[in-house]
Amino acid sequence: MTPTSQVKILPKKAKNSRIKERLKNNTSLYILLAPATILLILFAYVPMYGLLMAFKDYSPALGVSGSPWVGFKWFIQYFNSYQFWPTILNTLKIAVYSIVFGFTLPIALALICNQIRVQAFKKFFQVTTYLPHFISTMVMCGMILLFLSPSNGLVANFLGIFNVKMPDVIGNPNAFASLYVWSDVWQHVGWNSIIYLAALSAIDPTYYEAATMDGASRLQQMIKIDLPLLVPTMMIMLILAVGQLLNIGFEKVLLLQNPLNLSGSEIISTYVYKVGLKSFQYSYSTAINLFQTVINLVILVTVNFISRRLTKTGLF
Repeated sequence: MTPTSQVKILPKKAKNSRIKERLKNNTSLYILLAPATILLILFAYVPMYGLLMAFKDYSPALGVSGSPWVGFKWFIQYFNSYQFWPTILNTLKIAVYSIVFGFTLPIALALICNQIRVQAFKKFFQVTTYLPHFISTMVMCGMILLFLSPSNGLVANFLGIFNVKMPDVIGNPNAFASLYVWSDVWQHVGWNSIIYLAALSAIDPTYYEAATMDGASRLQQMIKIDLPLLVPTMMIMLILAVGQLLNIGFEKVLLLQNPLNLSGSEIISTYVYKVGLKSFQYSYSTAINLFQTVINLVILVTVNFISRRLTKTGLF
């Protein structure tokens, strides 16, 4: 064997030995990671095989591999359907509405909570705002119907004492987005503020001491210290939120949906459910879902790129 061949082989052996040593030293960590990795593969990657149905005329008798290819037929059918624009616009309306208030209000709540100096009251305030998060979606929708039912709801009964008629908020398609978003904000605003409170707690207290010595008020400290140092966390959370722009909570929309508000509550997810599981159009529903996923991915990459350019912060 020539000296040149030995030079080529030695680095490879050294690399393999380093890998073996790393595996040996971190065996317990890899064992802990194994169940999560297996679950991820089984429930996230293996089902991707079913995406082929979007390009086939799927038949349960033939299976995914045996069904004939149809190309982009189902995508074109959705783009040309009368439900395309209503589902897209309703989804975007609720999604943008949710981001505007569901993203900003937790930040405001965290800033306010961070200014509370009495620890007992601060803990009470935090627990009070966190509790609604643990209410299930079904119970939450039941509470909305219980309070806002125009016939026998609690608000309707209270207004009836003064001979005031309760408007049908639940059946109004124009009010559906507000009903969905504000109930969602009430339920999750406290929980979503936790990450911002954690970021605020990591700020060096000497910044506040120096600002106080310079005569800065609490509002000025929030604007000049808290907000700038929260920007990296805010941008990460914004990217994650925008990346799920078209993935609105399907269960809540479906539970609040009725024939009266359908024109304002039919979103992509509920439409996929109806054509896929109710009408058994599996290929058509898969194509719509794939379209939704691709749009989310494009938005995520775009917003991440813009964030990288403007704030030097991004997911990747």
